[in-house]
Formats: sequence, structure tokens, C-alpha cells
Amino acid sequence: MEAQEPDKSKAAASTPQRGRILGIGGVFFKSANRDQTREWYSKHLGLADKGQGAMLPWREKDDPQKEHVTVWSVFPDTTKYFDPSPAPFMFNYIVDDMDALIDRLKAEGVKIDDKRMDESYGRFAWIYDNDGNKIELWQPVTAKAK
Repeated sequence: MEAQEPDKSKAAASTPQRGRILGIGGVFFKSANRDQTREWYSKHLGLADKGQGAMLPWREKDDPQKEHVTVWSVFPDTTKYFDPSPAPFMFNYIVDDMDALIDRLKAEGVKIDDKRMDESYGRFAWIYDNDGNKIELWQPVTAKAK
């Protein structure tokens, strides 16, 4: 009987690394004509933003029991929420473990905002990419680290 080598085409069963992006939690952008822009997107694309953003629900591919939502929202062009980023947009990424991700990003030299926000619907932190674009990280209450 010949000894069989392990099948290397199959990934070893292991616990996924904590501190990873699960999906897009939000797409935010500025508009000088916020109300008209909201109406245009509602009329032509069905994205109805009545003030809290259009909510786009989805489920995780590998665990369909886990539900999430992506928020699409138009901000007034005068908003300071994206500051100090010069960009007229900001992405929000859903993370599974905020502390693990922030610790790893610090070690990698990523610029991290000192501000943190804890709300009933999750924890927030902000980082900046190499172009200075502000990125919002969101750990929903349903994605708390175990």
C-alpha cells in the first residue's frame, strides 16, 4: 500500500483571522443639490433616501444567517463629516473585530483617527488611505468579536 500525500488543494480548516472586512457598510457622497440628487436616485434607480439613507440588505455568502445592511446616503456639500479628507465621498466598511483590525493597522503604519464612536447599533473608527481619503470602519452589534 502506497502512502498518500495530503491533498494540498484544500485549505486547512482554521479559524479565520479576526479584524477583517466583511462587506461595504455604506457609500456616502456630497452633493450641492442634496434633495434633488436624492430625488433623482429615487426616481431613476429606486434608492429611496428619506434622510437616514437608503438601506440595502444582504447576507454573508458563507453564513446566510448573518444579515447586514449597506447604507447609501447623500450628504450636503457643506458637511464636515468627511473632514479632513478632501474627497467628496467616504466608504464605510463592516468589520468583524474593530480592536483586532485597528491593532493590525497601527502595526502596519496606517494613519488612524483618534476619534471613536460607540452607538447602540455599533462601534465606529476612522482611518485614512495613502491619498488622505477618510474611511469609516463599523463593527455592528451583530458582528461583535467573540
